[in-house]
Amino acid sequence: MGAMLKFVNHRVIFFHWFNMKGNPLNSNLDRRSFIGKSSAIVAAAAFTGNVIAQDDAGFVLPKLPYAYDALEPFIDAKTVEIHYDKHHRTYVSNLNKLLAGNKDLMKMDINQLVSNISKVPEAIRQGVTNNAGGNANHILYWDVMGPKAGGNPTGAIAKAIDQSFESFDKLKEKVNQAGLTRFGSGWSWLVVDATKKLQVISTANQDSPLMTGNTPILGIDVWEHAYYLKYQNKRADYLAAWWNLVNWKAVSDRFGAAISKS
Repeated sequence: MGAMLKFVNHRVIFFHWFNMKGNPLNSNLDRRSFIGKSSAIVAAAAFTGNVIAQDDAGFVLPKLPYAYDALEPFIDAKTVEIHYDKHHRTYVSNLNKLLAGNKDLMKMDINQLVSNISKVPEAIRQGVTNNAGGNANHILYWDVMGPKAGGNPTGAIAKAIDQSFESFDKLKEKVNQAGLTRFGSGWSWLVVDATKKLQVISTANQDSPLMTGNTPILGIDVWEHAYYLKYQNKRADYLAAWWNLVNWKAVSDRFGAAISKS
C-alpha cells in the first residue's frame, strides 16, 4: 500500500505523501478512515531525531510540530515557512541524492549517520556532512522551540545548569556569546559531552556536535535565514528573543537521554 505508516526499530517511518504538498493519497484508500485510525499513532510520535529514516524512500522531512505563525512575535511566520519548507526540505532532498545507492548508510537514522560521518565515502563526505548535519540540526531546532514556551528550566536540567554555569542567566550569556561570535554561518549549542557534563560550544555551517562526540540538547541556528526577515543584521536581538521560545520539556528529555547513554 503506497500510503501507510510502519514501525522499524521503534522509529516511526513517514512516507513522502505525509509531508509533501499536493501529493494525494491512494485513491483506493479512504483518507478520512486512514487518518482516523492512525491519529493516535501520529500524535504519539514526537518530533525528534528518531523520526527520520525509511528504507525505501530515504530520509523524509518530519512534520513541523506547530503552525508557521506559532512562534510569533519572536520569529515571524514567513521566516519559519521559508526556513522549514525551503531550507530544511532542501537538506533532506540533497541528502537522499548523495546517498542514492548506499543502502547501509540510508538505513541509519540521522543521528547515527552524523555520528559516523567518517564511514561515508570520501567522495561524498563533505556533501553528506553539510546535508545530514543540516537535517539533524534542524530536527533539534524545531523540537526545542515552541509556542507559549520560554521561562526558566526546572528539575534535573536546571540543577545541571546551575552546577555547570552557576546560573541560568550565565548559561544564556555563554550561549548567546557563542552565537554572536560565530563568524559567518553556524550554530550555538548546549551539549552533553563525553563525561556527561554540560558544555556550550559553537559549530560552523551545518556541522553537528555529534561529529565530535558531543550530544546536543539545545541549539540556536545563527544562519541569517533563521532571523534576517525580522531582525536584519541584529543577531544579538534574535539571540536574546530566542529564549522566549525554548521548550524546556524537550531540552530536559534530550538531557535525560544523553546522560543515560552507556
